[in-house]
Amino acid sequence: MATHNNHLNGDAISNRHVSKKPKLAPTAAVAVITEDDLHSEFSHHDPAVARINNGSFGCCPASVIAAQRRWQLLNLRQPDHFYFNELKKGILHSRTIIKDLVNAEHVDEISIVDNATTAAAVVLQQTAWAFHEGRFQKGVDAVVMLHYAYGSVKKSVEAYVSRAGGDVIQVPLPFPLTVVIPVKELVRICREESVDKVFVDAAHGIGCTSVDMQEIGADFYTSNLHKWFFCPPSIAFLYSRKNSSSCDLHHPVVSHEYGNGLAVESAWIGNRDYSAQLVVPDVLEFVNRFEGGIQGIKRRNHEKVVEMGQMLAAAWGTHLGSPPEMCASMAMVGLPACLGIRCDLDVARLRTHLRDEFGVEVPIYFRAPAAAISAGDVVTGYARISYQVYNKVEDYYKFRDAVDQLVNSGFTCAQLST
Repeated sequence: MATHNNHLNGDAISNRHVSKKPKLAPTAAVAVITEDDLHSEFSHHDPAVARINNGSFGCCPASVIAAQRRWQLLNLRQPDHFYFNELKKGILHSRTIIKDLVNAEHVDEISIVDNATTAAAVVLQQTAWAFHEGRFQKGVDAVVMLHYAYGSVKKSVEAYVSRAGGDVIQVPLPFPLTVVIPVKELVRICREESVDKVFVDAAHGIGCTSVDMQEIGADFYTSNLHKWFFCPPSIAFLYSRKNSSSCDLHHPVVSHEYGNGLAVESAWIGNRDYSAQLVVPDVLEFVNRFEGGIQGIKRRNHEKVVEMGQMLAAAWGTHLGSPPEMCASMAMVGLPACLGIRCDLDVARLRTHLRDEFGVEVPIYFRAPAAAISAGDVVTGYARISYQVYNKVEDYYKFRDAVDQLVNSGFTCAQLST
């Protein structure tokens, strides 16, 4: 999905930057977090809501919010000092930590952008130029994507590739969706089939599942850090492999740094709040307070979300939407068929009803039954539950009890149509 080029992606001084590889798990000198600490770190969460939807917006602990505020005040106190003496080296420090976290070969391969949607725009913009300039041939070359791609990414493909005359092929996969996709194997297949470039949109990746750039082997890879890595919104990284046309990648917001490499362009797109990009060292310090660091967090989140998903499925007589080993920190759980979920509008209304009437925040998805099967006989609605360090078993009991109350009262989604 991109053109050929041999230029490094990043600022020239980064090659001279010397930094120690970040500790990815706590040492004896690090204070291990306690239950009281954990409660304090997330005391700003609404206590009246069972927040089992970390996958959508993530979470940010109080200690990181405080660090972000310090950066904001440093900027507001003396903007020129902040810009000339702090911003660039601070973002480079964050990029260096991310580089080690995801096992990239060079810090120049890591750029920081607002979110995975911005990263997709960067890559797809390059693809559109390739069609416009004849490096990709209209009617011959095509972009292939899985049909469950995030909605904004599909819109980006439409905005950049389709308008440039490129063909788009969507590959269907069965629903319910597996949460963990075997990207390493998919990249290998793409290489065997002579696919020009491979871009992985792994919005949930870092902090949720294994992320290793050298092992995965994609040309481009993006993941948000505000979903599962405790950063404030919004921050994502875009990895671009050194031989993946990186000098022809540009931030869609053009500013004074245009042409100096994507990492430098992204580090200054005008006067704005860059604090979310500067607190990565503080986030690393936070996760290292947990036993096993981020690896321990991922392992425990996976174990707990599977346990909670199986508890809910047993209570409702349904099933998980994916095998436990493919659930990472999220799981799809079938809802009782008697709720009468028959369309996307039903799940939107049911989600609002659970939020407003029961204090439960969880996304719900509709699955149309096979034509030969009556909708009343099969599960047509699935809840996607998340588990993060702040969650407690009571959050999932609250969800279970809310659905049980609806079922026992004879509720159906048809009642929400008015």
